[in-house]
Amino acid sequence: MNVFMLTLVLVLISVVIAMIRVLLGPTVPDRVVGLDTINTLVIASMVLFGAAYREVIYIDVAIVYALLSYITTLFIAKYLEGGKL
Repeated sequence: MNVFMLTLVLVLISVVIAMIRVLLGPTVPDRVVGLDTINTLVIASMVLFGAAYREVIYIDVAIVYALLSYITTLFIAKYLEGGKL
């Protein structure tokens, strides 16, 4: 089995564990952290997938997704603090 595919399987298992945190998180910040973890793992899996198949487009999409994920996390944090958007 390819090393990249084995790593992708481990990342997907980590996504399932983070999804459990999102679903069962006792507080809203716990759920936001779980969602941010899922976003980070998706970015890592896109980079791994791009490296496995030697396709640059996956890495480009991962960079854009990381930027959007970061901005979204900032908006959610500001909203949870009670600030106006």
